[in-house]
Amino acid sequence: MKVAGLGFKRDVTLASLREALLAAGGAEGLAAVATVSDKADAEALKQLARECGVPIKAVPADVLAKLDTPTQSKLVAEKFGTGSVAEAAALLAAGPRARLIATRVVSQDRTATAAIAEGDGA
Repeated sequence: MKVAGLGFKRDVTLASLREALLAAGGAEGLAAVATVSDKADAEALKQLARECGVPIKAVPADVLAKLDTPTQSKLVAEKFGTGSVAEAAALLAAGPRARLIATRVVSQDRTATAAIAEGDGA
């Protein structure tokens, strides 16, 4: 199962999410997009998921906080307890033994990040 994890600011646009996803490798073969639970209802994310034809997997913040990620954002670590929401969400939503196939990339306007993981499904 291939999952794109997305981290983003509340005012993110569909264009920024799309740009980050494309930079991480694109939507081909995705089974889902994932993010932290409190942002799973963001309109831009729902639009991206519809565009890609995949569901949104919401990952609880306390679960994200337990995962070490390859890349580290000091701001994200202070707020969420993990170095990258995108990487943590992708890994957790992709299931057991998931591995990152694309580490965190950031949109040009710095409002969206994306990472892609493959795993056995959750």
